[in-house]
Amino acid sequence: MRRARTFLAEVAATLIEKNAAYGDSVGRPLRIFSRASADEQLRVRIDDKLSRIARGVRGTSDDEDTLLDLVGYLALLAVARRSRRRSTDGGLR
Repeated sequence: MRRARTFLAEVAATLIEKNAAYGDSVGRPLRIFSRASADEQLRVRIDDKLSRIARGVRGTSDDEDTLLDLVGYLALLAVARRSRRRSTDGGLR
């Protein structure tokens, strides 16, 4: 369990670091080329990461970064969905 906590803390730190570097590109995208919803954009990013894992070389640091990003995107998708549910049911959850 300690290793899982360490990994999840690293995921959180990566999300915070990327948010500081790139702004809130997930929650508030610039929408220059795409008008897709935030959920759809996250699903596309998740698909890209899964594709890299399926095609990539195992055991490299890049592979670990891809896993870190994938877990981060899944967490952001879960948070977005939870937030949307709370706003539609009056915040009862």
